[in-house]
Amino acid sequence: MKEIENLLRENIKTIKPYSSARDEYKEVSENMVFIDANENPFQNGVNRYPDPQQVTVKRKLSELKGINKNQILLGNGSDEVLDLIFRAFCEPNRDEVIILPPTYGMYSVLANINAVALKEVQLTQDFQPDVNAIIEAQDISSKLLFLCSPNNPTANSFEASKIENLIQSFNGIVVIDEAYIDFSSSESWLNRLDEFPNLIVTQTLSKAYGLAGIRMGVCYASEYIISILNKIKPPYNVNQLTQEKAIERLIRLNEVTSEVKSILEEREFLKIELEKIGFVQKVYPSDANFLLAKVDDANLRYNQLIANGIVVRNRTTQTLCENCLRFTVGTKEENKILINTLRKL
Repeated sequence: MKEIENLLRENIKTIKPYSSARDEYKEVSENMVFIDANENPFQNGVNRYPDPQQVTVKRKLSELKGINKNQILLGNGSDEVLDLIFRAFCEPNRDEVIILPPTYGMYSVLANINAVALKEVQLTQDFQPDVNAIIEAQDISSKLLFLCSPNNPTANSFEASKIENLIQSFNGIVVIDEAYIDFSSSESWLNRLDEFPNLIVTQTLSKAYGLAGIRMGVCYASEYIISILNKIKPPYNVNQLTQEKAIERLIRLNEVTSEVKSILEEREFLKIELEKIGFVQKVYPSDANFLLAKVDDANLRYNQLIANGIVVRNRTTQTLCENCLRFTVGTKEENKILINTLRKL
Protein backbone atom coordinates (compact mmCIF):
# COMPACT_ATOMS: atom_id res chain seq x y z
CA MET A 1 0.00 0.00 0.00
CA LYS A 2 3.06 2.24 -0.09
CA GLU A 3 2.10 3.72 -3.47
CA ILE A 4 -1.37 4.63 -2.18
CA GLU A 5 0.10 6.06 1.03
CA ASN A 6 2.30 8.34 -1.07
CA LEU A 7 -0.83 9.81 -2.67
CA LEU A 8 -2.29 10.87 0.68
CA ARG A 9 -2.10 14.41 2.02
CA GLU A 10 0.75 14.65 4.52
CA ASN A 11 -1.48 15.61 7.46
CA ILE A 12 -3.83 12.71 6.77
CA LYS A 13 -1.04 10.14 7.06
CA THR A 14 -0.62 10.79 10.77
CA ILE A 15 -4.03 12.12 11.75
CA LYS A 16 -5.59 10.74 14.93
CA PRO A 17 -9.31 10.10 14.40
CA TYR A 18 -11.92 11.28 16.90
CA SER A 19 -12.90 8.38 19.14
CA SER A 20 -16.63 8.49 19.79
CA ALA A 21 -18.26 6.89 22.82
CA ARG A 22 -19.74 4.17 20.62
CA ASP A 23 -16.34 3.27 19.16
CA GLU A 24 -15.00 2.15 22.52
CA TYR A 25 -16.88 -1.15 22.78
CA LYS A 26 -17.76 -3.81 20.24
CA GLU A 27 -20.65 -5.76 21.70
CA VAL A 28 -23.93 -4.62 23.20
CA SER A 29 -25.86 -6.60 25.79
CA GLU A 30 -29.35 -5.94 27.13
CA ASN A 31 -28.00 -5.17 30.59
CA MET A 32 -25.51 -2.49 29.54
CA VAL A 33 -25.97 0.93 31.15
CA PHE A 34 -25.11 3.82 28.83
CA ILE A 35 -23.93 6.84 30.78
CA ASP A 36 -20.92 7.68 28.63
CA ALA A 37 -22.13 10.05 25.88
CA ASN A 38 -24.17 12.72 27.70
CA GLU A 39 -27.37 11.60 25.96
CA ASN A 40 -30.92 12.12 27.16
CA PRO A 41 -31.61 8.80 28.96
CA PHE A 42 -35.35 8.68 28.25
CA GLN A 43 -36.11 6.21 25.47
CA ASN A 44 -37.88 7.48 22.34
CA GLY A 45 -36.16 5.40 19.68
CA VAL A 46 -33.55 7.99 18.71
CA ASN A 47 -32.27 9.33 22.02
CA ARG A 48 -29.01 7.38 21.63
CA TYR A 49 -26.26 8.13 19.15
CA PRO A 50 -26.30 5.84 16.09
CA ASP A 51 -23.77 3.12 15.34
CA PRO A 52 -20.80 5.15 14.02
CA GLN A 53 -19.68 2.25 11.79
CA GLN A 54 -23.17 1.24 10.58
CA VAL A 55 -22.26 -2.41 11.14
CA THR A 56 -25.67 -3.91 10.35
CA VAL A 57 -26.04 -2.01 7.07
CA LYS A 58 -22.51 -2.91 6.02
CA ARG A 59 -23.09 -6.56 6.87
CA LYS A 60 -26.15 -6.62 4.61
CA LEU A 61 -24.33 -4.84 1.77
CA SER A 62 -21.41 -7.23 2.19
CA GLU A 63 -23.74 -10.19 1.69
CA LEU A 64 -25.46 -8.63 -1.33
CA LYS A 65 -22.35 -7.40 -3.11
CA GLY A 66 -19.85 -10.08 -2.12
CA ILE A 67 -17.49 -7.46 -0.70
CA ASN A 68 -15.70 -7.66 2.65
CA LYS A 69 -17.41 -5.31 5.13
CA ASN A 70 -14.00 -3.77 5.88
CA GLN A 71 -13.97 -2.55 2.27
CA ILE A 72 -17.18 -0.55 2.71
CA LEU A 73 -17.69 3.03 3.91
CA LEU A 74 -21.11 4.69 4.19
CA GLY A 75 -21.76 8.40 3.90
CA ASN A 76 -24.47 11.01 4.11
CA GLY A 77 -25.19 10.64 0.42
CA SER A 78 -22.54 10.00 -2.24
CA ASP A 79 -21.58 13.67 -2.03
CA GLU A 80 -20.11 13.18 1.46
CA VAL A 81 -18.25 10.09 0.26
CA LEU A 82 -16.78 12.04 -2.66
CA ASP A 83 -15.85 14.94 -0.38
CA LEU A 84 -13.99 12.56 1.96
CA ILE A 85 -12.00 11.26 -1.02
CA PHE A 86 -11.03 14.82 -1.94
CA ARG A 87 -9.96 15.57 1.63
CA ALA A 88 -7.91 12.40 1.93
CA PHE A 89 -5.91 12.69 -1.29
CA CYS A 90 -5.91 16.30 -2.50
CA GLU A 91 -3.71 19.00 -1.00
CA PRO A 92 -5.56 22.35 -1.28
CA ASN A 93 -4.04 24.87 -3.65
CA ARG A 94 -1.55 22.30 -4.93
CA ASP A 95 -3.17 19.15 -6.31
CA GLU A 96 -5.64 18.65 -9.14
CA VAL A 97 -8.35 16.23 -10.25
CA ILE A 98 -9.40 15.24 -13.75
CA ILE A 99 -13.02 15.07 -14.85
CA LEU A 100 -14.57 14.19 -18.21
CA PRO A 101 -17.34 16.60 -19.20
CA PRO A 102 -20.19 16.35 -19.69
CA THR A 103 -20.44 14.67 -16.29
CA TYR A 104 -21.89 14.93 -12.78
CA GLY A 105 -21.66 18.54 -11.62
CA MET A 106 -20.67 17.85 -7.99
CA TYR A 107 -17.14 16.84 -8.96
CA SER A 108 -16.33 20.42 -9.95
CA VAL A 109 -18.25 21.86 -6.98
CA LEU A 110 -16.27 19.69 -4.54
CA ALA A 111 -13.01 20.61 -6.25
CA ASN A 112 -13.81 24.29 -5.76
CA ILE A 113 -14.86 23.79 -2.13
CA ASN A 114 -11.62 21.96 -1.38
CA ALA A 115 -9.45 24.45 -3.31
CA VAL A 116 -8.33 21.74 -5.71
CA ALA A 117 -7.55 22.52 -9.35
CA LEU A 118 -9.84 21.04 -11.97
CA LYS A 119 -8.58 19.69 -15.27
CA GLU A 120 -11.20 18.81 -17.87
CA VAL A 121 -10.72 16.30 -20.68
CA GLN A 122 -13.84 16.28 -22.83
CA LEU A 123 -15.51 13.00 -23.75
CA THR A 124 -15.42 11.99 -27.40
CA GLN A 125 -18.39 12.64 -29.67
CA ASP A 126 -19.80 9.20 -28.78
CA PHE A 127 -19.51 10.04 -25.08
CA GLN A 128 -16.51 7.80 -24.33
CA PRO A 129 -13.28 8.66 -22.47
CA ASP A 130 -10.44 9.86 -24.67
CA VAL A 131 -7.86 7.60 -23.03
CA ASN A 132 -4.77 9.02 -24.71
CA ALA A 133 -5.80 12.61 -23.98
CA ILE A 134 -6.45 11.76 -20.31
CA ILE A 135 -3.09 10.05 -19.87
CA GLU A 136 -1.31 12.95 -21.55
CA ALA A 137 -3.17 15.44 -19.35
CA GLN A 138 -2.06 13.94 -16.03
CA ASP A 139 0.99 15.21 -14.19
CA ILE A 140 2.55 14.86 -10.75
CA SER A 141 -0.26 16.84 -9.12
CA SER A 142 -3.08 14.74 -10.66
CA LYS A 143 -4.49 12.82 -7.70
CA LEU A 144 -8.01 11.77 -8.72
CA LEU A 145 -9.69 10.76 -11.97
CA PHE A 146 -13.51 10.63 -11.92
CA LEU A 147 -15.29 8.23 -14.25
CA CYS A 148 -19.08 8.38 -14.03
CA SER A 149 -20.30 5.14 -15.62
CA PRO A 150 -23.14 4.99 -16.52
CA ASN A 151 -22.57 8.67 -17.09
CA ASN A 152 -24.78 11.55 -16.04
CA PRO A 153 -26.13 13.28 -18.16
CA THR A 154 -25.32 11.16 -21.23
CA ALA A 155 -26.75 7.88 -19.75
CA ASN A 156 -24.18 5.59 -21.44
CA SER A 157 -21.63 3.26 -19.85
CA PHE A 158 -17.95 3.63 -20.68
CA GLU A 159 -16.26 0.78 -22.53
CA ALA A 160 -14.66 -1.66 -20.08
CA SER A 161 -11.38 -1.77 -22.02
CA LYS A 162 -11.05 2.03 -21.80
CA ILE A 163 -11.74 2.02 -18.05
CA GLU A 164 -9.23 -0.76 -17.43
CA ASN A 165 -6.61 1.08 -19.48
CA LEU A 166 -7.16 4.20 -17.39
CA ILE A 167 -6.99 2.36 -14.06
CA GLN A 168 -3.68 0.82 -15.10
CA SER A 169 -2.22 3.99 -16.63
CA PHE A 170 -3.37 6.73 -14.24
CA ASN A 171 -0.84 7.53 -11.53
CA GLY A 172 -3.44 8.52 -8.94
CA ILE A 173 -6.76 7.20 -7.66
CA VAL A 174 -9.48 6.27 -10.16
CA VAL A 175 -12.99 6.83 -8.80
CA ILE A 176 -15.76 5.06 -10.71
CA ASP A 177 -19.13 6.55 -9.83
CA GLU A 178 -21.71 3.80 -10.31
CA ALA A 179 -24.82 5.63 -9.13
CA TYR A 180 -26.81 4.13 -12.03
CA ILE A 181 -25.19 0.69 -12.26
CA ASP A 182 -28.39 -1.16 -11.28
CA PHE A 183 -30.02 -0.05 -14.55
CA SER A 184 -27.05 -1.05 -16.67
CA SER A 185 -26.25 -4.11 -18.75
CA SER A 186 -22.58 -3.56 -17.93
CA GLU A 187 -20.90 -5.32 -15.01
CA SER A 188 -20.01 -3.39 -11.89
CA TRP A 189 -16.32 -2.76 -11.25
CA LEU A 190 -16.86 -4.12 -7.73
CA ASN A 191 -16.06 -7.52 -9.19
CA ARG A 192 -12.50 -6.39 -9.92
CA LEU A 193 -11.87 -4.18 -6.94
CA ASP A 194 -9.18 -6.43 -5.46
CA GLU A 195 -7.17 -6.33 -8.70
CA PHE A 196 -6.53 -2.59 -8.53
CA PRO A 197 -5.32 -0.94 -5.30
CA ASN A 198 -5.91 2.54 -6.81
CA LEU A 199 -9.60 1.88 -7.57
CA ILE A 200 -12.54 3.31 -5.65
CA VAL A 201 -16.13 2.48 -6.60
CA THR A 202 -19.01 4.59 -5.32
CA GLN A 203 -22.68 3.64 -5.40
CA THR A 204 -25.87 4.97 -3.83
CA LEU A 205 -29.22 3.91 -2.41
CA SER A 206 -30.86 6.98 -3.99
CA LYS A 207 -31.60 5.58 -7.44
CA ALA A 208 -32.55 1.91 -7.89
CA TYR A 209 -33.22 1.43 -4.18
CA GLY A 210 -35.60 4.39 -4.11
CA LEU A 211 -34.10 5.95 -0.97
CA ALA A 212 -33.06 9.41 -2.18
CA GLY A 213 -34.74 10.95 0.86
CA ILE A 214 -32.57 9.17 3.44
CA ARG A 215 -29.22 10.19 1.85
CA MET A 216 -26.95 7.16 1.90
CA GLY A 217 -23.92 6.83 -0.32
CA VAL A 218 -21.64 3.81 -0.42
CA CYS A 219 -17.89 3.64 -1.05
CA TYR A 220 -16.07 0.41 -1.90
CA ALA A 221 -12.27 0.25 -1.94
CA SER A 222 -9.30 -1.58 -0.46
CA GLU A 223 -9.28 -2.02 3.31
CA TYR A 224 -6.42 0.47 3.47
CA ILE A 225 -8.29 3.24 1.65
CA ILE A 226 -11.44 2.60 3.69
CA SER A 227 -9.41 2.78 6.91
CA ILE A 228 -8.12 6.20 5.85
CA LEU A 229 -11.60 7.51 5.01
CA ASN A 230 -12.89 6.19 8.34
CA LYS A 231 -10.25 8.26 10.12
CA ILE A 232 -11.54 11.51 8.65
CA LYS A 233 -15.29 10.97 8.44
CA PRO A 234 -17.50 12.65 11.08
CA PRO A 235 -18.09 10.22 13.97
CA TYR A 236 -21.86 9.88 13.49
CA ASN A 237 -22.21 10.75 9.82
CA VAL A 238 -25.14 8.39 9.09
CA ASN A 239 -28.10 8.88 11.41
CA GLN A 240 -30.13 6.15 13.09
CA LEU A 241 -33.29 6.62 11.01
CA THR A 242 -31.30 6.42 7.78
CA GLN A 243 -29.64 3.18 8.91
CA GLU A 244 -32.96 1.63 9.89
CA LYS A 245 -34.65 2.58 6.61
CA ALA A 246 -31.71 1.27 4.58
CA ILE A 247 -31.83 -2.09 6.36
CA GLU A 248 -35.59 -2.37 5.74
CA ARG A 249 -35.09 -1.81 2.02
CA LEU A 250 -32.06 -4.08 1.68
CA ILE A 251 -34.01 -6.90 3.27
CA ARG A 252 -36.83 -6.46 0.74
CA LEU A 253 -34.60 -6.78 -2.29
CA ASN A 254 -37.36 -8.39 -4.34
CA GLU A 255 -39.19 -5.05 -4.33
CA VAL A 256 -36.10 -3.28 -5.68
CA THR A 257 -35.68 -5.90 -8.41
CA SER A 258 -39.33 -5.51 -9.44
CA GLU A 259 -39.11 -1.72 -9.55
CA VAL A 260 -35.91 -1.77 -11.61
CA LYS A 261 -37.56 -4.16 -14.08
CA SER A 262 -40.51 -1.76 -14.39
CA ILE A 263 -38.21 1.24 -14.90
CA LEU A 264 -36.31 -0.56 -17.66
CA GLU A 265 -39.58 -1.45 -19.41
CA GLU A 266 -40.76 2.16 -19.15
CA ARG A 267 -37.37 3.39 -20.38
CA GLU A 268 -37.90 1.42 -23.58
CA PHE A 269 -41.45 2.76 -23.90
CA LEU A 270 -40.23 6.34 -23.44
CA LYS A 271 -37.44 5.90 -26.00
CA ILE A 272 -39.86 4.60 -28.64
CA GLU A 273 -42.43 7.32 -27.99
CA LEU A 274 -39.91 10.17 -27.80
CA GLU A 275 -38.52 9.19 -31.18
CA LYS A 276 -42.00 9.72 -32.64
CA ILE A 277 -42.14 13.36 -31.48
CA GLY A 278 -41.49 15.68 -34.41
CA PHE A 279 -39.09 18.07 -32.68
CA VAL A 280 -37.05 15.29 -31.02
CA GLN A 281 -33.99 14.87 -33.23
CA LYS A 282 -32.23 12.05 -31.36
CA VAL A 283 -32.67 9.87 -28.28
CA TYR A 284 -29.32 8.62 -27.03
CA PRO A 285 -28.81 5.03 -25.83
CA SER A 286 -29.31 4.67 -22.08
CA ASP A 287 -27.83 2.44 -19.40
CA ALA A 288 -29.44 4.50 -16.64
CA ASN A 289 -32.93 5.42 -15.37
CA PHE A 290 -33.12 8.45 -17.66
CA LEU A 291 -32.89 9.37 -21.32
CA LEU A 292 -30.97 12.19 -22.95
CA ALA A 293 -32.76 13.58 -26.00
CA LYS A 294 -31.69 16.20 -28.51
CA VAL A 295 -34.52 18.55 -29.51
CA ASP A 296 -34.90 21.52 -31.83
CA ASP A 297 -34.82 24.15 -29.08
CA ALA A 298 -34.16 22.91 -25.53
CA ASN A 299 -34.93 26.24 -23.82
CA LEU A 300 -38.27 26.57 -25.62
CA ARG A 301 -39.34 22.97 -24.95
CA TYR A 302 -38.19 23.14 -21.32
CA ASN A 303 -40.26 26.24 -20.66
CA GLN A 304 -43.27 24.75 -22.44
CA LEU A 305 -43.07 21.64 -20.26
CA ILE A 306 -42.76 23.76 -17.10
CA ALA A 307 -45.87 25.68 -18.17
CA ASN A 308 -47.65 22.31 -18.40
CA GLY A 309 -46.54 21.26 -14.92
CA ILE A 310 -43.76 18.89 -16.02
CA VAL A 311 -40.22 19.37 -14.72
CA VAL A 312 -37.32 17.93 -16.75
CA ARG A 313 -33.62 18.80 -16.81
CA ASN A 314 -32.33 21.22 -19.42
CA ARG A 315 -28.75 20.21 -20.26
CA THR A 316 -28.18 22.52 -23.22
CA THR A 317 -25.36 24.42 -21.48
CA GLN A 318 -23.33 21.25 -20.94
CA THR A 319 -20.45 20.25 -23.21
CA LEU A 320 -21.65 18.11 -26.16
CA CYS A 321 -25.25 18.48 -24.99
CA GLU A 322 -26.49 21.50 -26.94
CA ASN A 323 -30.31 21.48 -27.15
CA CYS A 324 -30.55 18.37 -25.02
CA LEU A 325 -33.18 17.59 -22.39
CA ARG A 326 -32.83 14.86 -19.78
CA PHE A 327 -35.95 12.84 -18.96
CA THR A 328 -36.04 10.71 -15.83
CA VAL A 329 -38.08 7.53 -16.31
CA GLY A 330 -41.22 7.95 -14.22
CA THR A 331 -44.18 5.72 -13.47
CA LYS A 332 -46.30 4.42 -16.32
CA GLU A 333 -48.83 7.19 -15.64
CA GLU A 334 -46.18 9.94 -15.48
CA ASN A 335 -44.56 8.79 -18.70
CA LYS A 336 -47.90 8.81 -20.52
CA ILE A 337 -48.58 12.35 -19.29
CA LEU A 338 -45.14 13.43 -20.56
CA ILE A 339 -45.63 11.90 -24.01
CA ASN A 340 -49.18 13.22 -24.38
CA THR A 341 -47.97 16.71 -23.42
CA LEU A 342 -45.05 16.59 -25.88
CA ARG A 343 -47.42 15.60 -28.68
CA LYS A 344 -49.45 18.76 -28.10
CA LEU A 345 -46.51 21.19 -28.13
